[in-house]
Amino acid sequence: MTTKSRDARVRGLYAVTPDEADTRRLCAMVAAALKGGAQLVQYRNKTAGEALRMEQAGALLALCRRHRVPLVVNDHLELAAAVGADGLHVGRDDGDARAARARLPDALIGVSCYNELERALAAQRAGADYVAFGRFFASITKPGDIRASLELVAAAKQAVDLPIVAIGGITLQNAAALVRGGVDALAVVSALFDSSDIEATARAFAALYATHAQPSHE
Repeated sequence: MTTKSRDARVRGLYAVTPDEADTRRLCAMVAAALKGGAQLVQYRNKTAGEALRMEQAGALLALCRRHRVPLVVNDHLELAAAVGADGLHVGRDDGDARAARARLPDALIGVSCYNELERALAAQRAGADYVAFGRFFASITKPGDIRASLELVAAAKQAVDLPIVAIGGITLQNAAALVRGGVDALAVVSALFDSSDIEATARAFAALYATHAQPSHE
């Protein structure tokens, strides 16, 4: 798979899973998000043990394959390799894109860059397929993180030849500004999975790209 074909998949709603111990419930939630138009799914569970992570990642991978949507594993390189996930997302303490690329040569590799443009440039040099900035707004899942800005997005669009993902406190009320600002994908946890109608909320997030988006990343 070429870099450009991997890049093309980083667009629209990027559903990031909550810490849910019930695998059946988790899959039902993700299925609703996929029906609503999520274009990527990230399996992220900070509280699960190794056995539960393996169970959930495998179940979600099967679900995502049925919908032809990539499953990206957060943090755990060996888990991503073991289940054959489509991608891996790494943060500051999870290794780097170069090591991930060596272990998973065909995977979609994303890197958390917080509010650091230099980190995004380094991720690009190391072989990442996309970079993620945030948090942009007050966040339940990332309450203490430093803030990113639309000015940073604009600078990254000029300096980095990779899709840009925004994460952190994104809701239907504030997401349009990010889409208009050139963000290629919105990584959403609470506003999606805590909603009373996950499918409808996913559809509303997806619709923002039909209404507000700049031309897709080339």
